[in-house]
Amino acid sequence: MKKLIPQLLGGTPPKPTKTEYTVLRQLVQWIPSGMIQRLADEHRLDIRKWSAVSHVVALMYGQLAGCDSLNGIVDAARVHEGEWRNIRGAQPPKRNTFSNANRRRDADMAERLYWEVFDHLAGACPGFGGYRRHKGFLARLKRGIFAIDSSTIKLSLNCIDWARHRRKKAAAKLHLRLDVGSRLPAFAVVEDAAHHDSVRAEAVCAGLKAGDVCVADRAYTDFGFLDGLRARGVFFVVRQKKNMRFKSVRTLPKGGDACVVSDELVEPALTRSKGLYPFPLRRVTARVEVDGKLREMVFLTDNFDWSPRTVAELYKARWSIELFFKELKQTCLIHDFVGYNENAVRWQVWTGLLVHLLLRFMRHVAGWELSFSRLAGVVRAAVWVKRDLAAILRTYGTAPRPKRGEAPAKPPPLQAFFDFWRFDYGTASP
Repeated sequence: MKKLIPQLLGGTPPKPTKTEYTVLRQLVQWIPSGMIQRLADEHRLDIRKWSAVSHVVALMYGQLAGCDSLNGIVDAARVHEGEWRNIRGAQPPKRNTFSNANRRRDADMAERLYWEVFDHLAGACPGFGGYRRHKGFLARLKRGIFAIDSSTIKLSLNCIDWARHRRKKAAAKLHLRLDVGSRLPAFAVVEDAAHHDSVRAEAVCAGLKAGDVCVADRAYTDFGFLDGLRARGVFFVVRQKKNMRFKSVRTLPKGGDACVVSDELVEPALTRSKGLYPFPLRRVTARVEVDGKLREMVFLTDNFDWSPRTVAELYKARWSIELFFKELKQTCLIHDFVGYNENAVRWQVWTGLLVHLLLRFMRHVAGWELSFSRLAGVVRAAVWVKRDLAAILRTYGTAPRPKRGEAPAKPPPLQAFFDFWRFDYGTASP
């Protein structure tokens, strides 16, 4: 029976190569040597008692291990003190020193660290973070497609009063511009959630070039913002709000696509709205599948050459930013905070984004084909393991995804408690 088990499991996979570096150290090594210290000097951080490298390593460990308190990080550093000091000479944190660093050190350094590491990884591996041809129906669009949106991060009002969001709630907000091709951020802002999403729309889209496509939800249907995109030569596809009033100018042929309900040229009906956007818009009404059901949605765009289906498919591509927020919140520690003031929250969110970036890079290098949450789970379990991380990701992981059209495998008899009657156990041997 023992000889049959490896055969049933498809053979025993080889163990990853041993190394002198822990998985945590291997991830930190992707940050160029001297970068953290240089940024600390440029931002004039007070690092006399505790180095900036030690600060970043401590926050990264908290993200990777899922520590929801300062004590959890401090205790882990003491237990693994020898390995901790081997990570570029990082000093194990003391609770008060760690708390003061989160509160007083400028979090703009964490933001700059993220973008500089992003540029370094994109340069080290050109296939990571660069332009990728879009999949499916949008493959013929040889232009950058960017989705913009924001995600609210819930906080505790009784100890974080600076981020009051509602009468009894507190929250921070992450504004993001996502490259749909690579599914990686192109711009981000972290601040309190006291204002509407459209307030930061111009800042989030400032880096878009002529010919790029901006895809957004109904929160960004501000005529002044849309006119600014049009003037710069940026195409946009946004969803129409229900209370917006338009006057139909001309009906366009909708083609043979059954999902397209109507295609027409419209202009704002209200005088104030027409003053903000004094040009015609294209309005496409289409049936889009949401949660397995067809829903009728109305889209606005400034491009008059695309087919109606292209407009609907572009808006469908906006879902990638929702998946990014879900991926980030499920795998990184941005729901339990180890500091209460705004600076500490920004440190933790930007470090979470940094860890997410490094994990996405390892996913690219190792060719990981399973879900990102499973990759994060493997790394979390192997933080202090001295094995090659890329080899770990190539070797371990649970059962692979079933192939398209393939029926799921039947559970073995001992696990199928409710289906025991379905299995033929045979007769007992004499």
